[in-house]
Amino acid sequence: MRHLFHKLALGAGVGLLALTSGAMGASAAEVNVYSSRHYDTDDALYSDFTKQTGIKVNVIEANADQLIERIRAEGQNSPADILITVDAGRLVRAEEAGVLQPVKSAVLEKAIPAHLRDPAGHWFGLTKRARVIIYAKDKVKPTDISSYEDLADPKWKGKLAIRSSTNIYNQSLVGAMLAAHGEAKTLEWSKGIVANLARAPKGGDRDQIRAVAVGEADIAVSNTYYLGQMINGKPEDKEAAAKVGVIFPNQKDRGTHVNISGAGVVKTAPNKDNAVKFLEYLTTPQAQRYFAEGNYEYPVVAGVEIHPTLKAWGDFKEDKLNADIFATNNAKALQITDQAGWK
Repeated sequence: MRHLFHKLALGAGVGLLALTSGAMGASAAEVNVYSSRHYDTDDALYSDFTKQTGIKVNVIEANADQLIERIRAEGQNSPADILITVDAGRLVRAEEAGVLQPVKSAVLEKAIPAHLRDPAGHWFGLTKRARVIIYAKDKVKPTDISSYEDLADPKWKGKLAIRSSTNIYNQSLVGAMLAAHGEAKTLEWSKGIVANLARAPKGGDRDQIRAVAVGEADIAVSNTYYLGQMINGKPEDKEAAAKVGVIFPNQKDRGTHVNISGAGVVKTAPNKDNAVKFLEYLTTPQAQRYFAEGNYEYPVVAGVEIHPTLKAWGDFKEDKLNADIFATNNAKALQITDQAGWK
């Protein structure tokens, strides 16, 4: 048990399911959160919410697909009130799986821009993660590349590092490309990505940044918060991060692709009122600052101060494509990348 809330990891067996389901349930003074965010800094959010409202936050952590399946398996008896994921794709999966309910909240609708929430209210973005181009400062000029489309230019043959197409961040990026260009051009672009790879896709976003830092690639694709973590992390990561720069793509047209970490209220939530209060709390300036400062993410609420690391990269124009569109395109995106040979 933490000071003001319970936090449990999700095991594979049924034993933990029975144990935690028995310990969590309907209460006038609690809210049960299933979260795929694994950041210790989020603990401050839960503690602050409890201090303000007296509502205890119980947290179970696992990856989003496990949590969605768990909620489905628990059915009407699920103690879950809130599902939090780290990308729009899995929020849409949860919606399509029928585990989320629509919420009508003037507070949420006023605070969160329309393109960062489900039009029907099944889920709401809480933080933003820009997917940017990382470049080697000693090999590439910031003016050498300006768009996602440029990643497929033959001039970058053998110079690009990007993680697998099975990664949901890349699926959402390809989903946004589908919305912008259609299937034929997106397939052509995906083939260009494959042709330009410096190595077979492997590792996470930090590994792509490290590949640029050590000269294995000249450019890479990453979410901004990973670079923020490295800049403020271990000495070796700080050293690698110092060797790369950030380019926000497509500033002259639609803007940079932005994914979200977000949440929705579970369809069978036993503490629905508390769940809505919790979501509304997460849009307050104080909660948004916890997000922004704790994990180098961009707040969804306008006017909230961002971390100095992000501020140093400058302002950027973001793509206002609704997250529901690119996330719904994920399945088609995976088909296209498979066809292109993007492993």
